[in-house]
Amino acid sequence: MPKVIYTQPDGTERVIEGTAGDSVMRTAVRNGVSGIVGQCGGVLSCATCHVFLDEAHADDFPPPGEDEDDMLDGAATERRPNSRLSCQLKLAAWQEVRVTIPESQL
Repeated sequence: MPKVIYTQPDGTERVIEGTAGDSVMRTAVRNGVSGIVGQCGGVLSCATCHVFLDEAHADDFPPPGEDEDDMLDGAATERRPNSRLSCQLKLAAWQEVRVTIPESQL
């Protein structure tokens, strides 16, 4: 079963067991993780699920596509090299993923 470690801007962490095939965003929304809004429901039309993906997990996911890259340019918090939209991070059964939630999504 996949596991996602969500780190809040203040450093507090919440560990949630996810479901293989679900996204990091859907896992957060289903479990009431503060700071991940997912306003568009995961259809890549907003940036309210912006996260900073731990560098150790970068190779576990395909690189951002052109649409994700464009959406990240409009994120409320300035993007970083490890910025991702959590709706695009699909969980595999074996994964443990660590993400940090930015200060603001809106």
